Amino acid sequence: MAVTSTSLASQLAGPTNFSGLRRSCFKLDHSNSLSPTQSLFQHLHSHLRLSSSRKGSRAVVTMAGTGKFFVGGNWKCNGTKDSITKLVSDLNTAKLEDDVDVVVAPPFVYLDQVKNSLTDRIEISAQNSWVGKGGAFTGEISVEQLKDIGAKWVILGHSERRHVIGEDDQFIGKKAAYALSEGLGVIACIGELLEEREAGKTFDVCFQQLKAYADAVPSWDNIVIAYEPVWAIGTGKVASPEQAQEVHAALRDWLKNNVSAEVASKTRIIYGGSVNGGNSAELAKKEDIDGFLVGGASLKGPEFATIINSVTSKKVAA
Repeated sequence: MAVTSTSLASQLAGPTNFSGLRRSCFKLDHSNSLSPTQSLFQHLHSHLRLSSSRKGSRAVVTMAGTGKFFVGGNWKCNGTKDSITKLVSDLNTAKLEDDVDVVVAPPFVYLDQVKNSLTDRIEISAQNSWVGKGGAFTGEISVEQLKDIGAKWVILGHSERRHVIGEDDQFIGKKAAYALSEGLGVIACIGELLEEREAGKTFDVCFQQLKAYADAVPSWDNIVIAYEPVWAIGTGKVASPEQAQEVHAALRDWLKNNVSAEVASKTRIIYGGSVNGGNSAELAKKEDIDGFLVGGASLKGPEFATIINSVTSKKVAA
């Protein structure tokens, strides 16, 4: 299914050559005799857990956490009854690996259509929910209504809600807390703008957004964290596997230090931002990447299936 849309990143950033795309979140000290590459390695070794510190055994899965691989498809404001019927048909006939949790988030008006026609193998998510019980809130969708039609998850804190609609960290945290208290799972999105990455503020921004969830939620049992750098959403500029791993490892360390080691291990941290069938396997190999939140590529059934099945890249030989 061909869909043409304008990404948030293109609207916010305007023309750019993405010269800072591969810059580390930290400013590196090159005053010693080490080369830039050596300095980067030394820096990461002192701040983050590297995959070389975990010796794998034959046929094990390269995941730092203990949660099941998770792939979500965010259909955003795309689709018609006919195109979604075709997409659902493609998903129903796709061969999917067993050891993956799969969720799709259709537009609100098509949630019931998808729920009634999609295989039970794939769960349904909403793209947003209100901060409390329903009532006189024109245009909003309540958690209770989502549960009533069989939704199991909701995406909260997406950059398009933050930077276009204007939702702040605390409001998003409250929305997450209410959804969880009513039994919905939460895909909790975080991520930095291009100028924040280039200014070396990636971790500051992500930690601040993560803290807002931590301050509000009653439990982490049904939360999946989605790291989505805004500059990579819908732009075709995907973060390199190393860039994504760097942030994911830091997020897991933040959870360990500020919540608990158990939560850090159990909470799945997935990556989003121009994920497609061509790059998902390499991204999936990184130990702190526990899956994906997929935008445009999730509108193409066969390609979305390829991304789901990238879980096989987690299996490595010693």
